[in-house]
Amino acid sequence: MNFHDTKANTLFSTYELGPLKLKNRFVMPPMTRSRAVEGGVPNPLAPEYYAQRAGAGLIITEGTQVSQQGVGYVRTPGIHSKEQVEGWKKVTDAVHKAGGKIFLQLWHVGRISHADFHDGKPPVAPSAIAAEGKTWTQEGQKDFSTPRALEASELPGIVEDFRRGAQNAKDAGFDGVEIHGANGYLLDQFVQDGSNKRTDNYGGTLENRLRFPLEVVDAVVKVWGADRVGYRMSPYFAAHSMSDSDPLATFSQLTDELNKRKLGYIHVVDAPKNAQRISPVLRELFDGTYIVAEGFDAETASDAIMRDEADLVAFGKPFISNPDLPDRYKNNAKLAEWDMATFYAPGPKGDVSGYTDYPSLG
Repeated sequence: MNFHDTKANTLFSTYELGPLKLKNRFVMPPMTRSRAVEGGVPNPLAPEYYAQRAGAGLIITEGTQVSQQGVGYVRTPGIHSKEQVEGWKKVTDAVHKAGGKIFLQLWHVGRISHADFHDGKPPVAPSAIAAEGKTWTQEGQKDFSTPRALEASELPGIVEDFRRGAQNAKDAGFDGVEIHGANGYLLDQFVQDGSNKRTDNYGGTLENRLRFPLEVVDAVVKVWGADRVGYRMSPYFAAHSMSDSDPLATFSQLTDELNKRKLGYIHVVDAPKNAQRISPVLRELFDGTYIVAEGFDAETASDAIMRDEADLVAFGKPFISNPDLPDRYKNNAKLAEWDMATFYAPGPKGDVSGYTDYPSLG
């Protein structure tokens, strides 16, 4: 495809995301790289890693824990300590110097964790239901631990963790934040009825299941203003033992509530090859910026924008191996292949390989 024609140029046109002017419609989405150093501080190479990819219209960081309770994987960064904030300041400075815009993703994994991260105590969740699967700990892969159900009295404290994380992200110089409500993590666990079996005001009815995630949204919006806050959701996600009896109704209502709050964007992990797509329905319900992710290339992304199915499109793995991905697409250049063996550190080739050593064109 000739990416200089009118159709394809939509992907390269500027876009106004609230008060921010993005240079193009490319989004680098959150991608866990497991390279944080002691104390959940971003790797010293993280500023270079993110700055290399500042050609994206918008970068969203890897999932970043709002508290120690939110940790579920080894070597993932946080945003709840002074040292972490200082580490992220170096990242935002580097990205801004390179002409980019960057949001931080606020994350709490809930039950997708192991007791090793919590002094031998179980992780937390809406209900005491274990998810199938494994996580990486300091001692290698282990099955997810069975969580304990959170007391209703604990939930305001977690809302405060998100609020504090949002404020810390502001102090670290980010342009905004994205709330991680996808992929079977804590907020998603409250939303979907397969993981939420509560009988109090935070479970049962759809209104009740949405209550806690929306309390988080409201707290974060008070810090940033709605136009600099995004929310990620994954209506089709079936890993981590996630399920819902009526995903269309569930995610439509969630989207409607986010729309009422005039959120800056929603970021939907789409399923473009799924005949029973929910994403087009959500697009109609949401008046703000609509970001889609999952398996797009330049041609399908341009088509989605031309058909008004999305405003921005996220490209995941291609951004790992192609730090200058927009330029490569614009120049019809060959894409570099990624090496999955080095996605997460330490890999067989060490910490640097597969992180900052993928070359740009020229």
